[in-house]
Amino acid sequence: MFVDIAKIKIKAGNGGAGAVAFHREKYVASGGPDGGDGGKGGDIVFVVDDNLATLADFRYKRKYTAKNGLPGEGDKRHGKNGESLEIRVPRGTIIKEATTGAVMADMSKTERFVAAKGGKGGWGNQHFATPTRQVPRFSKPGMPGEEWEVSLELKLLADVGLLGYPSVGKSSLISVVSQAKPKIGDYHFTTLVPNLGVVSMGEGSSFVIADIPGLIEGASEGIGLGHEFLRHVERCRLLVHIVDVSGFEGRNPKEDFKKINEELVKFNPELAERPQIVAGNKIDMAEPEQIEDFKNWIEAQGYEYYSICAPICEGTKELMQAVWNKLQALPPIKEYKAEEIPPEAFIKKDEGFKISQPERGYFIVEASWFPRVLQGVEVEDYESLQYMQRVLEKSGVFDALREQGIQEGDTVSIYDVEFEYVP
Repeated sequence: MFVDIAKIKIKAGNGGAGAVAFHREKYVASGGPDGGDGGKGGDIVFVVDDNLATLADFRYKRKYTAKNGLPGEGDKRHGKNGESLEIRVPRGTIIKEATTGAVMADMSKTERFVAAKGGKGGWGNQHFATPTRQVPRFSKPGMPGEEWEVSLELKLLADVGLLGYPSVGKSSLISVVSQAKPKIGDYHFTTLVPNLGVVSMGEGSSFVIADIPGLIEGASEGIGLGHEFLRHVERCRLLVHIVDVSGFEGRNPKEDFKKINEELVKFNPELAERPQIVAGNKIDMAEPEQIEDFKNWIEAQGYEYYSICAPICEGTKELMQAVWNKLQALPPIKEYKAEEIPPEAFIKKDEGFKISQPERGYFIVEASWFPRVLQGVEVEDYESLQYMQRVLEKSGVFDALREQGIQEGDTVSIYDVEFEYVP
């Protein structure tokens, strides 16, 4: 089954907790704190696998979790790092943050993408020894691993997309100009999945062509199969619009051409601006006057036009040469750039925080959403720190600290960040 959309939850491993331990050795007095740091949690990594063609594997498994880091131990022993988890996807998969729709990565050229970073291990008590705090009896917990709900969307990597109503000859054309062997029949919706073919234009020269099935009037609104597959046209550099110029099934070729282009505009206005070459197919069943009239009508609108009879390869060589020539002047296949995810979106209502006070004047805040906020914060930048302060105020952390009696100058520790509290 061809599956090109999926939604999954990913969770990187949590960092291991730091250890509280003290050096114990015969004849050595006051050995001091020697608790080791916790291990880092495993990452969630997306990897391109060119042997995969669909997202069908994600129909049955929806949650992916990496291993946690192990806690630190005495004698300054570092906890073992958690094992990362690799998720394999077909080339051309777009990874988006599910709630905002922001693009996280386009797996068309990127071979590996760390989508969720494992949490850092917590510090052992060895790090908290100072001249005035010689016996620290606390450590830091490990940072939680990043957690996301992501949507996966496969957009085929093709230079050229074949458009047109069902049964106009798209599958016949791709079968004679490439090695692709799509199902061909004399009934509508013979093609149920997009088909890719490589068209060779001589030694070292080729391009990829895609047969996009099921376009009919109303496709952009979900009628027929077009709504499911129009997304695969979005990457194409050039569109070849196949029209049954004979009107054999009682349809008007001019109306067919206009309706399909209207569906492109409704689905994505950018597609209407994509360069198009028009191919009038089934000329063996058309009168010369029909062909000439349609050709003149198309060319009057500024499109290149070619007459073909796909099953017997009439005109197909000239059409492919025109396609090749056009591609030389067009930009490469569209690649989607990563977008910034608003940090406010990371704080979910069902995710709270925990505050502990291991000693007077020192507060530790644990919040599973905080590492995600830190992604957009530069601790050396004043405006970044001001932004972090606003997030903490908005989330209720500062209100809770004030309720617990925090005073000016007390230390607030949130994983990797420590600062003095200023009212």
